[in-house]
Amino acid sequence: MDFSLKWAQNPMIKSINSMMMDMLAAIARKDYQDRRRRQAEGIKKAKEEGKYRGRQADSELHEKIYQLRVVNKLSISDTAKLTNVSGRTVIRVAKKLASERSAG
Repeated sequence: MDFSLKWAQNPMIKSINSMMMDMLAAIARKDYQDRRRRQAEGIKKAKEEGKYRGRQADSELHEKIYQLRVVNKLSISDTAKLTNVSGRTVIRVAKKLASERSAG
């Protein structure tokens, strides 16, 4: 067995490596949490100042989903495939637009 292999199998070296990996993982996690917190604070501040509205809905896509699902009575999966959205999005949009149009 050569020296490099003996060194890598040393229990003390394994412990130190494990400790360093744990430390790096903890630092990375804290950095991630800090960035998420700062982003949330920035969004909250922008909303209070009226500068942040989030992503606007794609009304053309929603209309296409409504037409395919409600008017043409296509299945959820067929509508999702034709519009490149998830089945859950099809359900949500069709339900929302159907209730808006029946109420109005």
